[in-house]
Amino acid sequence: MCSLETYKIDLKGLKEDEMTREFNLGDDYFEALDGSQLEHGTLHVSVSIRKMSGFFEFQFHTEGSVTVSCDRCLDDMEQPIEADNRLIVKLGDTYSEDDDTVTIDETEGIIDVSWFIYEFIMLAIPIKHVHAPGKCNSAMTQKLEELSGAARSGEEETSAIDPRWEALLKLKK
Repeated sequence: MCSLETYKIDLKGLKEDEMTREFNLGDDYFEALDGSQLEHGTLHVSVSIRKMSGFFEFQFHTEGSVTVSCDRCLDDMEQPIEADNRLIVKLGDTYSEDDDTVTIDETEGIIDVSWFIYEFIMLAIPIKHVHAPGKCNSAMTQKLEELSGAARSGEEETSAIDPRWEALLKLKK
């Protein structure tokens, strides 16, 4: 089981002005996240943290792949992921998120980046994900073609023009 404690970064305890943290994500990471839509994947995340005056700049670089279902045949497929994301973190009175800026409680000074990494992965997945041509499940593709062909023939039958509209079209000519 993956411990999400490794994704917590103590900002008040940072000794250097710039540091890098590396994370290797696997299936256990997705299982540990509550409410995760993804279940499988292998990713490498590099987080660069720069201490600036008054805030911290986080640069996330994510590479790897996740398993998603194909929109066409519903079989699992590998979706490559490569993303660069930026996050600004400030210390303040209460926790809040505004666009790309997160304010965390100054007394605690710890940020959990596990959910931010997950959100960046989800944003990197294209809206439409299908297998390469010829790689879809052939049985499902054949059934889809049969059903879509039946739907098309039904559309053609119902596309006959209503006689009232047909009379109007004659007036138009």
